[in-house]
Amino acid sequence: MEQPKSRVLVIIPAYNEEQTIGGVIADVKKEMPSAHILVVNDGSTDATARIVREFAGGGGVGLISHAYNLGIGATMQTGFRYALKKGYGIAVQVDADGQHPAGEIKKLVKPVEEKRADVAVGSRFLGLGEYRPSFSRGIAIGIFSSVVSLVLRKRFTDPTSGFRAAGGGAVRFLSGRYPDDYPEAEALVLLSRKGFAIMEVPVRMAGRKGGRSSITAGKGIYYMIKVLLAIFVDLLKKAD
Repeated sequence: MEQPKSRVLVIIPAYNEEQTIGGVIADVKKEMPSAHILVVNDGSTDATARIVREFAGGGGVGLISHAYNLGIGATMQTGFRYALKKGYGIAVQVDADGQHPAGEIKKLVKPVEEKRADVAVGSRFLGLGEYRPSFSRGIAIGIFSSVVSLVLRKRFTDPTSGFRAAGGGAVRFLSGRYPDDYPEAEALVLLSRKGFAIMEVPVRMAGRKGGRSSITAGKGIYYMIKVLLAIFVDLLKKAD
């Protein structure tokens, strides 16, 4: 007997993404018509919320707005709490800047739905190889890859990828505990220590289609040091 399909929630964290948010929502609705969409507006000062509300009138699109900017960690935790409260079986993170093609979402959902993984992470570096990071970003990704691979005890190529899907138990965990700033790599460490099965899935990603990245060269160094310290502190703690 065929297993019933899990209800899927696509969580789109957004901060000042008026240039791209409409196209991202339209892309997800086209490629994943059965999924519901939740945009978590993290205190945007532009027209992001207004554009999302225009889509929400057609159904299948929800909006939660933070009163002020809390950061990606708190924004994703809001999305996971909503997914848990509403009983979604799978929650998928998709960036609001257009880098994550909605046509790739099914590749992430499939292993979670088939119980082959609790969390599936889209990798830009597994087989499809069109993504070329800048020199400094490539170094940072390489360092995080080495650390996360050591913790997970298997090769992990793209620990900073924010394109990922989580199943019920992982959604419950992340709704209660999610790292604050630039959380992607640290979240994998926390999930692994709790015994969740994590796998990478080869996906295509595009370049940012609008706006500017918040990670400058200076912030990138700060980001790398802060996250590495947080990971090492997590490893010293008992898994709770």
